[in-house]
Amino acid sequence: MARKESAAVPVKDSKVMVIGGASLVGSATVEELLSRGATQVVIYDNLSFDGEANIAHLKGDPRVKVVQGDILKLHQLLAATEGLDGIVHLAAFMTLNFDRDPWGGIDVNIRGLQNVLEACRANRVKKLVFASSNAVYGYGHGVKGDLVEDTPFHAAGAPPAAILYGASKIMGEQLCRDAHRKHGQDYVVLRYSTVYGERQHYRAANALYIVETHDAIKRGERPKVIGDGSETKHFVYVGDLARANCMALEAPATDVAVNTSGPAPVTTLELVTLVAELTGRPDLKAELVQPDPTKVRLTSGGAFTIVHKAAKDAIGWEPQVDMREGLRRLLAWRDASLTNAG
Repeated sequence: MARKESAAVPVKDSKVMVIGGASLVGSATVEELLSRGATQVVIYDNLSFDGEANIAHLKGDPRVKVVQGDILKLHQLLAATEGLDGIVHLAAFMTLNFDRDPWGGIDVNIRGLQNVLEACRANRVKKLVFASSNAVYGYGHGVKGDLVEDTPFHAAGAPPAAILYGASKIMGEQLCRDAHRKHGQDYVVLRYSTVYGERQHYRAANALYIVETHDAIKRGERPKVIGDGSETKHFVYVGDLARANCMALEAPATDVAVNTSGPAPVTTLELVTLVAELTGRPDLKAELVQPDPTKVRLTSGGAFTIVHKAAKDAIGWEPQVDMREGLRRLLAWRDASLTNAG
């Protein structure tokens, strides 16, 4: 992986846009940028999926500017990206959305990114951070062992929506490389593992293990585990990803793609058992059930670890929040949200 050591964009006193800034990762990234002294943070979002609620606490900050826009409309992006130092691009269809609307996902994830890159070129934005995914390694029984940046894509046995999502991220990474090769556009690709944390939603297939388990336990029901409970998931806390986004801007590295994963993987049985324990109901033992063929569920087919050593080398990042602490924060936020709603 080639790197040019001259692409640092210090966050302090800079102007940065977060595309998809009203999302789970986006809202946390805006908070992190502000804490690091950004002069202005532009939230560019179409404000769907409860986006307004995610950023309500940020709107009183004079450094925050909210632009309701669509990445498929280049003229909107061109106007919104004038005078920026950097962009963190998070907006995308995820697997469950791809399952419902594959053509929409292709448009947003591929054409949308191409529009972002064109806006960067036209307005001389110094650096782009692109949120990719460990989905670039694929799914199914070929995904096992250590997943590193040159691990090939595996598609056998995975549902179409999962393959379409992973392929869209592969294409997105290559569009970034192409822009760097042709126009000198500096960028860093971060391959997120499954994100969880405060302001968690129901649209990420793997994160459903957390929120659906919590919901079931709050109803006094036994949590369900699909399969035998041995399938591996590798989660990363949302605050750690917010740091990674900022560190990718500030690092001198460019033209590089790195994994950003949590400290350690967890099996689905370990995960639901931990949620039950943290919810105060360890007596509600997990019930093993067979997969529902009508629902998209991402399974690894074996134990794997998403190695994040290259992120330490390239941008100085490594995760800080382990699964127990991250889950404790998430569940406390969900409990507080339910209390406030009531």
